[in-house]
Amino acid sequence: MKKALIIGGGLGGLSAAISLAQLKTYEIHVLEKNTHLGGKLNQSVKDGFTFDLGPSIITMPYIFEHLFTIHDKKMSDYLEFETVTPHWRNFFEDGTVLDITETLDQMLENAQLTQKDMDELQAFYTYSEKLFEFSDAVLFKHQSERKRDTLKYYPTTRIIQDSDMFSVMDEGVRRFISNPYLVDILNYFIKYVGSSPYDAPAVLNLLPYIQWKFGLWYAKGGLFAISNALVKLAKELNITFHTGVQIKGAMIKDKNITALVDQQGTVYEGDLVISNMEVIPFYQYITKESDAFLKPYRKKYGPACSGYALHLGVNTTYPQLAHHNFFYSNNSKQNFDNIFHRNTLNDDPTIYLVAPTRSDVSIAPQGCDIIKILPHIPVLDEQHPFSEMDYETFKNNVLDKLERMGLTDLRKHIVVEEVWTPHTIQDAYMSNQGSIYGVISDKKKNMGFKTPKYSSKYKNLFFVGGSVNPGGGMPMVILSGQQVIEQIKTKLK
Repeated sequence: MKKALIIGGGLGGLSAAISLAQLKTYEIHVLEKNTHLGGKLNQSVKDGFTFDLGPSIITMPYIFEHLFTIHDKKMSDYLEFETVTPHWRNFFEDGTVLDITETLDQMLENAQLTQKDMDELQAFYTYSEKLFEFSDAVLFKHQSERKRDTLKYYPTTRIIQDSDMFSVMDEGVRRFISNPYLVDILNYFIKYVGSSPYDAPAVLNLLPYIQWKFGLWYAKGGLFAISNALVKLAKELNITFHTGVQIKGAMIKDKNITALVDQQGTVYEGDLVISNMEVIPFYQYITKESDAFLKPYRKKYGPACSGYALHLGVNTTYPQLAHHNFFYSNNSKQNFDNIFHRNTLNDDPTIYLVAPTRSDVSIAPQGCDIIKILPHIPVLDEQHPFSEMDYETFKNNVLDKLERMGLTDLRKHIVVEEVWTPHTIQDAYMSNQGSIYGVISDKKKNMGFKTPKYSSKYKNLFFVGGSVNPGGGMPMVILSGQQVIEQIKTKLK
């Protein structure tokens, strides 16, 4: 039997391993740098508080379910998803609070919205649905890896219109929406892929439709339960895991990677290599490619943003919070420009805040709250490094903003704290410059396409995860692991 080596036990690697097991032609080994499996889907337990350190939002649960049904298993025997409602709550500095409700019709429950707002939202929803149908055809059901590939799977005469090809997200939103609060909210759906609505192609306005169509979900016990469920399934399929194994190099012959070498010098021979490690770091640190080789990748497929993550256990509760919350900058465009163009830490950032005890009281002591705070910030840049003092100033600005906007005396109630910076993220996951979401979505650089899954240099090397198509976010990362098997079957006949 042939041997497959998968570098990284993140969601992409787990999905690839489980999907590859269908073929029954490979002995599958997953080589993971960390002691846990799940990659950025990570967990910390401190003093009775259970923190999800990575992703917080689940959409498109049918993509997860597919990993179980292909092996005649029921996902419900491994994992329990629960709906989250409202989807999220939006706070603005002037005191305005708006909920994204479970359905579009329920948006009228927001007293601030008028019938005009609802008519505009309905028109935007129809537009968003068309963008989804386009993406579903060319990216989700098929595997368009570049713009020209869309010609294979979609009527040529409709591509420009149905993808809103010549617009960026913000332009697409403003074409339909006049309410400035709704503009900020719809623009911030870009959070799923860690990019800017002023740079990202308008096709990403499919994201609101996806959320309303397929719902927003939580995994009972915390999102790390997803990793545990996939690992349990993988072990039942006789997939072997090696944790604490950091791959440092590769052996190459005739444009094939014949073996991987870890930090101890142990050699793992294989016929197929799938990297859940991002494309640029893999080429930089494992096969050690030249700067000339890496330059076009860095130019076209640069990193999405990073984040400053504060995981707080507090000895009080804040009843005004929903499960998911956003506290908006007074100037959203400046916020995005600072992150993606000026490489500065914002004095007034937009803040994503998760209070998961709204869905699961078991993860914190009675009468306490978990407050996960994640404002987006720039990735690591040697030309513009941030000092510890910079991060501390930023942290205080974030806490000042939250206390000013209703989380009274938040600092005084903190009993447990864990901080993750871009440095922490890069060290833990070897992500490109500390990126959280893989490759940036940028209309001018890549039209939202990520790196192709099949290596341009090595015959038996494939990639999965947020740095390849169809992109970042848990469902897309899972889908990349499912899709790559079709390419393996084609390329390695």
